[in-house]
Amino acid sequence: MRTLDILELVVQQQRPMAAHEIATSLAIPVSSLAYLLGTLVDRGYLERSGRFYAAGEGLSRLTAVRAEPSLAERTVPIVRSLRLQLNETATFFVRRGYEIEALTSDTGQQELRYALDVGQHAPMHSFSAGKALLATMPAEEFEEYLRTVPRTAFTPQTITDADALRTEIGEVRRTGIARTREEHTPGIATIGAAALVDDEPLGAFSVAIPVARFDAAMDARAVKLLRRAIDMLRAGGIVAPEMAAK
Repeated sequence: MRTLDILELVVQQQRPMAAHEIATSLAIPVSSLAYLLGTLVDRGYLERSGRFYAAGEGLSRLTAVRAEPSLAERTVPIVRSLRLQLNETATFFVRRGYEIEALTSDTGQQELRYALDVGQHAPMHSFSAGKALLATMPAEEFEEYLRTVPRTAFTPQTITDADALRTEIGEVRRTGIARTREEHTPGIATIGAAALVDDEPLGAFSVAIPVARFDAAMDARAVKLLRRAIDMLRAGGIVAPEMAAK
């Protein structure tokens, strides 16, 4: 599994990566990583130049003729990296009209965890990824959303009032980070951030963390890793898809 994780990460990044970057992204001990990288270089799947590793010619032996990788395929290794570094459930959502859909997801391995099925749809107002994408809307479209979309109160903490949600989304626009705390699922806090390429939102990464493990240090670490995930997606040369019909 670690070997495949390394290959997927390096191929997705489309640039040479230092060994310490790979180790950090995939939470692999340096001692184990050195052996795995050496094997991949020997087989030609990776090429080494000093401290850096890039995709090698040997990968052509595994490649069938096919179209460009889909957005889901591009985000799989990034979402996995988020999950491995935090050991919490990580997901990449895309917008579907005035809902969001889980395009890729990787569930944390701790006993107390939050699970989300790929393909699952969710409301925008009670998920951090949804709030992050609401913040990318032009003002007129956001007001249309407020006028036309029912907002269910899933818990006592769910923000449904239009003025309160305007204030919340204004803060997300300012910081680039969206948060929820038990707004959709009791006991779960989420942090999300929209991924934009050429000012077009591709979707949003988020992590879901039980409130029992959520504190300021976890918040800061998750924010840092979400921003890094967005940088990794941008580095992959994704072309923004057409916006879903509204």
